Amino acid sequence: MPKISKILLLTVSAALVLTVFLGVNSSGVNAATDDQDGAYRQINVYSEVLRHIQTDYVVEPNIPQVTNGAMRGLLESLDADSSYLTADDYKAFKADKEKGAKAQVGINVSKRWGYATVVSIVPGSPADKVNLNDGDIIEAIDDHDTRDISLAMIRMMLEGAPGSQVSISVVRPRKAVPDKITMTRQMITQPATSETMYENSSILYLKPGILDREHVQQVESKLKGMQKAGNKKILLDLRDVAAGDIPEAIRMANFLLKSGTITILAGQKVEKQTFTAESSKAINTTSPVVVLVNRGTAGPAEVVAAALMDNHRADLVGEKTFGEGSQQKTFELPDGAALILSVAKYESPSGKKLENEGVTPGVLVASNLDDNGPIDDGDATVQTQPETKKPSVSVDDQLNKALDLLKSKAA
Repeated sequence: MPKISKILLLTVSAALVLTVFLGVNSSGVNAATDDQDGAYRQINVYSEVLRHIQTDYVVEPNIPQVTNGAMRGLLESLDADSSYLTADDYKAFKADKEKGAKAQVGINVSKRWGYATVVSIVPGSPADKVNLNDGDIIEAIDDHDTRDISLAMIRMMLEGAPGSQVSISVVRPRKAVPDKITMTRQMITQPATSETMYENSSILYLKPGILDREHVQQVESKLKGMQKAGNKKILLDLRDVAAGDIPEAIRMANFLLKSGTITILAGQKVEKQTFTAESSKAINTTSPVVVLVNRGTAGPAEVVAAALMDNHRADLVGEKTFGEGSQQKTFELPDGAALILSVAKYESPSGKKLENEGVTPGVLVASNLDDNGPIDDGDATVQTQPETKKPSVSVDDQLNKALDLLKSKAA
């Protein structure tokens, strides 16, 4: 590569990172704050590192590739939901969004420790049938290392045409080597909110698989029918509920709250919003409530769990939740690339950010529903076993603890 081209690439790389760090125009630079001055000093460090890579690395590096990696790492160091998309990635991302609903494998995914991580699995989905579980690490998708892929692109790669296949390498607990699994994409339908009666119908158990409008309406209808059915207590199971809409989550929390803060949204340039319960929207504010949560509880479900716990409306039983709750905005860059940046984060009524921190229940009970069997130290091979079933478990310790807790409460 000609020397002038190398210098130009170095200059453009530094300028691009500077734009992301500061987000200011030329007039703003003249009035730089101490934080901005600190950012400028970091840019000098970045330029020096880039210069050494260019001149001293063992082979001549691909500077655009180095810069893309630096940008991706910069965004992901903020939180899992912030992503950097190259010009090609962003073009593909926009085209994919225009296609509408697509076939999936039933994985709710985020990023942890640099890799794609399974947050939860949709019951009955291809991912469920091959025994994927919360916390499994997706090391690669179709031989593409997920460390080198933004979260937005990971989610896109898991989707596709009905009947098409996707292969993933999965690192599981107590497994020495990754499992290679092939799944066939299909249109995913979330099961309806399930309802079960316990203790001679005195306890109403509700399990929504997702907190969208349809499922929250189902919860609303079942809560309104409680009195006729003779139910006196409520057990809300939010385990592995990781999808839905925050406004619907706020509405559902309001069903059980007469007053008080439900959640708070705040950001550096996003005006602080406090969402409070309205008595006119409440359905049942007196029946004892216990909420089940686990590490697959994420996003909207965490808003509900935190609201009910912090307002002393419900006891939480289970495991610490996943920790996801931010609002994103897309910023297009001059070269066709884009940033998907978290501009605001949701907080519990007590002021604790949900992103990364999650919600810790008052009654901690480990899950016994995801045992993947004995350690396997043999070679992993490609699996195409759609009928693989999860191990049958006769005892649900978390559910039993929640029921015991409800039994001890006066109706």
